[in-house]
Amino acid sequence: MIYAQTAMFLSRSAEIASDPFSEVLAALGARSVRGTGLEAAGDWALAFDGRARLKFVAVTRGRCWLLLPDHPPEALVEGDVVLISNTRYAVASNPAVEPIDGMPLYASPGQDMVRLGAGDETAMIGGGSGFADGGALFVLDALPRFLRVDRTSPAAEAVARTLKSLRTEVSSAELGGSLVAERFAEILVVAAVRAFVATSPTTSVGWITALADPRIGKALRLLHGDVARRWTVPMLASEVGMSRSAFTQRFTDRVGRPPLDYLTHWRMVLAQRKLNTGQTVAAVAAAVGYNSQSAFSHAFKRTFGRTPRSGG
Repeated sequence: MIYAQTAMFLSRSAEIASDPFSEVLAALGARSVRGTGLEAAGDWALAFDGRARLKFVAVTRGRCWLLLPDHPPEALVEGDVVLISNTRYAVASNPAVEPIDGMPLYASPGQDMVRLGAGDETAMIGGGSGFADGGALFVLDALPRFLRVDRTSPAAEAVARTLKSLRTEVSSAELGGSLVAERFAEILVVAAVRAFVATSPTTSVGWITALADPRIGKALRLLHGDVARRWTVPMLASEVGMSRSAFTQRFTDRVGRPPLDYLTHWRMVLAQRKLNTGQTVAAVAAAVGYNSQSAFSHAFKRTFGRTPRSGG
């Protein structure tokens, strides 16, 4: 049943790719971070570095604490799922326990489960999505560094269901289990982001939460659906049924950038990814909507502080 669900999810990739979040993850070379497990008893604490990735931590049994820099300790209990972005963090039986580096414990290939102490008072699962290159911040900057999935949200049931399947794969030794666990880890990240978007207040700023706004979400889908088109603010405002001034203000308030500034930034992030795959400057410029290589180079340098030809 688990494998059938995964196959169904993958078979719908063309349909899912039409939404901006999925399209951005695909364009930035998002890749699954393997599902890992922890069973622990007694006093323990593990610290993990702050890589540019979306990482989830889920408690499947017992309770523990999540420790973040400049943030009060977060008590987690069975069933809690949290999403962590570009920050270091620690998990612990008690905030007073001094953490050790947890990274080496999972460093060996196939070392997906770690056991600490004599027993399994607490059980956890981790995983998520990494990125192929520097474009990760386009996603991470649009999310808080830490969010807890609201158990009452419409997406909470999907999170719980996916977590149950992931827990089965991480704890099993079946053929292909690690690969399937990676896919479930990826699905869980998306489900957690959906839960966050569904419960975020309208005052939240960032293109991801703005997708929930009917008009601004439509504008974002238009921009991502045809990034090379010569968009203007009046065109976009007309498409979503708003005046130019009202649309510009609402877009800026929800996304954090004016419409064409956002479009330019996304074009440059996308261009950087394409350049990193070996495409020529001329080809990339045309692909992201620039007839002039000079204009493209100026926009690229304003965004990244270097020319397209200077490398990463």
